[in-house]
Amino acid sequence: MSNRRNFVKTGLLAGLSATVLPKAANAEMLLLAPKKGWKHWVWTNPNLKDTEQELAERYQKYYEAGIRGMFFESDSEKHFRAAKAQKLEAHRWIWTMNRGEKSLLDAHPEWYAVNRKGESCADHPPYVNYYRWLCPSREEVKQYLENDYANALKKDYVDGIHLDYVRFCDVILPVNLWDNYKIVQTSELPEYDYCYCPVCKAAYKTEHGIDIDTVQFPEASPSWRLFRYQRVNKVVERLTNVAKSYKKSITAAVFPTPDIAHRNVKQDWVNWNISGVCPMIYHGFYKENVAWIGQAVAEGVKALNGKFPLYAGLYMPDFKNDGEVQQGIENALTNGAAGVSLFGNVSDGVLAALKTASAKIPYRKS
Repeated sequence: MSNRRNFVKTGLLAGLSATVLPKAANAEMLLLAPKKGWKHWVWTNPNLKDTEQELAERYQKYYEAGIRGMFFESDSEKHFRAAKAQKLEAHRWIWTMNRGEKSLLDAHPEWYAVNRKGESCADHPPYVNYYRWLCPSREEVKQYLENDYANALKKDYVDGIHLDYVRFCDVILPVNLWDNYKIVQTSELPEYDYCYCPVCKAAYKTEHGIDIDTVQFPEASPSWRLFRYQRVNKVVERLTNVAKSYKKSITAAVFPTPDIAHRNVKQDWVNWNISGVCPMIYHGFYKENVAWIGQAVAEGVKALNGKFPLYAGLYMPDFKNDGEVQQGIENALTNGAAGVSLFGNVSDGVLAALKTASAKIPYRKS
């Protein structure tokens, strides 16, 4: 598991449908729709020390437990092909707007988002050092991302792409993380409110006729908020077109509910046109109990209204035991998820809980 992505254990920042089928008729948009039952996923970072035999045994166990796809955080042809050999889909999981590659920072510091205080992520990253957010308004950024995802999609062993950090920086953190940073975020603080770069300001003025610098409380402006939702939506639209050009699927890890996504990170995933979505319903981050998983799923499924499948993202360290894992999976499936996506240690006990829950809840074809 990536050290950067394994944020809760280190005290870092969260990255962070009865079955519903897409209404779109495009074949590539139907790739992820469950055909015969629940479809479950695993997020993982390939360990290059894994042997072929270890991978074959692991992925066979995954398939037998009901897992049908893998989101791989790095490109390891060995892992991708081993997963595919066991009838699992193998998707490349890539960070989108949060990109802190040194080569990119050095070459294009002007591409990075600017907060309400006028500080750029290029040299003033918020919360943690790896938080380096690109500006979604810049055409050069969109072209860079298109090329990056195309390089992954063109590989024959890659079945699709999985977007992560496809949003703005957290203007509001999950409440469980406030103590880590000694902050209280009951309002949108200027150092975490993005993006106020010249390109965003100019585009907003062109579209809405308003100079955002003249607005006394810009964080309270509905049109400024909508503008920023749409900035990210346009990035997703461009990447969706890239995936469609390769006739491969595109999914995304997103914040747990439409409301939290809007409020915390200015993310509008209900209005995307992708193949499927994995809301990170990490109940411990929000100091909620396991029952909340079902509530969050129900909210997302209702908002999507059958547009594409929702797979409930579950964070294994949030559960006290395998019994709670089973309960969380059942809560997700009974409230309309098309499956779940697991992040953390996928132990034999977790696999047994997944298999039991999937068999217990009748699959409902929409």
